[in-house]
Amino acid sequence: MSQKIKIAIFASGNGSNAENIITYFNNHPSIAISIVLSNKADAYVLQRTSKHGIKTRVFGRDEFYNSSAILEELKDDNIDYIVLAGFLWLIPESLITHFPNRIINIHPALLPKHGGKGMYGMHVHEAVVAQHDKETGITIHLVNSRYDEGRVLFQAKTPVSPEDTADEVAAKIHTLEMTYFPKTIEQLLLKPESLE
Repeated sequence: MSQKIKIAIFASGNGSNAENIITYFNNHPSIAISIVLSNKADAYVLQRTSKHGIKTRVFGRDEFYNSSAILEELKDDNIDYIVLAGFLWLIPESLITHFPNRIINIHPALLPKHGGKGMYGMHVHEAVVAQHDKETGITIHLVNSRYDEGRVLFQAKTPVSPEDTADEVAAKIHTLEMTYFPKTIEQLLLKPESLE
């Protein structure tokens, strides 16, 4: 049997996207989730992950930016791709260099709108409401050394009505994330030409 493509997921928070990806690729013939890494020891994503028997790893800022420990661990695990599922730190150059065009992120807006440092989660949905946007959505993109500026792989849209609150926008975005993030990862790994 051929070797599966191995993914490491980086996550900072609740972990609904991470768990959705884990569930999607459970028993997948070609792709496996190998490890989930978090920069927060109390992140709920670690509890979600442990239910699935997947290895987890917690790290601090100094280890992430000033040592090669994380990169060496990913190499030892023969990781092929990194997926960011609600991970808020900028990825260090060493990881970007080692995984060129193989780090995937999801942003809860239609980039380039509402992107950049500090634009994540409810901050984005509140901005959508404050600016009276008529639509919003998700952007799945490759990661480079700047926040939210990597090549766009996929976008999905949803209408925003004038009455929508930030929480209601968040719920619409969550539905899009659950539907499209795992499928787009699968497409990139197995049929990258379809996302050109």
